[in-house]
Amino acid sequence: MASITVRNLEEELKRQLRIRAAENGHSMEQEAREILKEALDRGATPTNLGTAIHELFRPLGGVELEMPPREPMREPPRFD
Repeated sequence: MASITVRNLEEELKRQLRIRAAENGHSMEQEAREILKEALDRGATPTNLGTAIHELFRPLGGVELEMPPREPMREPPRFD
């Protein structure tokens, strides 16, 4: 696994990272990894339209749609 060093990090940014890490029960290093992964995954192209729609509406928790009642099948058209 690779390592990186971030230099010249503003004190306020470091403080916010420390707070966010504590809120999530992570070390600052783990929280930075999570933030980077989330940011890079967000730019990834979904594998298909269904996945893209699911990801778009996931934060809303989904919806319950009422199923329309079933009706008898119509007679197919005749071409004679």
